[in-house]
Amino acid sequence: MTDTVGVTKRPKMLIVDDNFDMRDLITMTFSSSIFDLLEAENGQDALKIIVKEQPDIILLDVMMPGEVDGIDACRIIKTSVYKECCVILLTAKGQKDDFQKGLDAGADAYVTKPFSPVALIEIVNTMWAQKQQAST
Repeated sequence: MTDTVGVTKRPKMLIVDDNFDMRDLITMTFSSSIFDLLEAENGQDALKIIVKEQPDIILLDVMMPGEVDGIDACRIIKTSVYKECCVILLTAKGQKDDFQKGLDAGADAYVTKPFSPVALIEIVNTMWAQKQQAST
């Protein structure tokens, strides 16, 4: 990824979860990745960070306190100018109707907790490769 003056910029990943330990686990999982990591603890903060930082990939918890949960945030993102951003929902809600709600909101992937960090890395890498391929 390059900016307008030809300087290579690192892609950004936003990790959104109200649980500090979960954010910490995900941050450690991706600490040596190609991504600059950003964090938010709720949907409202995530939306503010998205406008300011324009992340490439968002790992988004579904169940969060506040006015904007993960499904709402995903829907807002996917119906905005940031719709090209990859959104991966991470949640303990693993029922078929929960999965469908995530897809209906526009999620690019739906991962249930607990998850394998290795599997999450593979999902993110696949999403990133697809995004890169689509932009060429």
